[in-house]
Amino acid sequence: QLQGAVSGISALGIQGVNVTRPHKETIIPYLSRLTRNAQKVGAVNTVEVVRNQLVGHNTDGEGFLQSLQEAKVDPAGYHVILLGAGGATRAVAVSLLQKKIATLTIMARSSGRGNALVNDLSLLSSHKIKITLHPFESKPVFLNEPVLLINTTPLGMKAGDPLPYSPTAFGPLWVAADLIYTPYKTPLLLAAEKMGLKIVPGLGMLLYQAALAFEIWTKQKAPIGVMKKALQKALQDKK
Repeated sequence: QLQGAVSGISALGIQGVNVTRPHKETIIPYLSRLTRNAQKVGAVNTVEVVRNQLVGHNTDGEGFLQSLQEAKVDPAGYHVILLGAGGATRAVAVSLLQKKIATLTIMARSSGRGNALVNDLSLLSSHKIKITLHPFESKPVFLNEPVLLINTTPLGMKAGDPLPYSPTAFGPLWVAADLIYTPYKTPLLLAAEKMGLKIVPGLGMLLYQAALAFEIWTKQKAPIGVMKKALQKALQDKK
């Protein structure tokens, strides 16, 4: 009942809402307008109410970049492998394309969604970057080059999920990131850490995308320290 839920936002006097999977793309037809960044991404994770109009934003990509910065990872020059082709994948890809990465590889289970994403990103890329689509499988690529491997799929949230990428295909200069924040270290990240690779858990992206949404709604600087402690406590209480 997405349309009904969205139509009730203004009536309830809500200043804004967050949007998560699977509604980041399907909510767009019910919004008044999108910011330029949300238009580029083609997905919305934050809705702001402005004079009874619903404005769609996307803070996922910038939130992910801030989590990389916190982990002291500069994506410039990296070969990026993105696992998945959903709304969060789009946001992360659009942000990384602005950071002078070397190449971008999309690995998707759905070739239709994967091809659509590659086509959209190719139109957005301002520099000559190789954007390719591969089937959703682990391939021995870029073994001796810096690679940023990012899991944007739900694989790793539930016990017994298969690894989204085989550790046997990791290279020594790789960095592994996951958008999943619970568990804090997914099986993919644990496997990468065991091999001595730097890892970037999804908790950072969750924190920073929320902080950016907070600033959109309140027009005040987000209290990052307070939010981080509250987030850690909430997740700890869930265990």
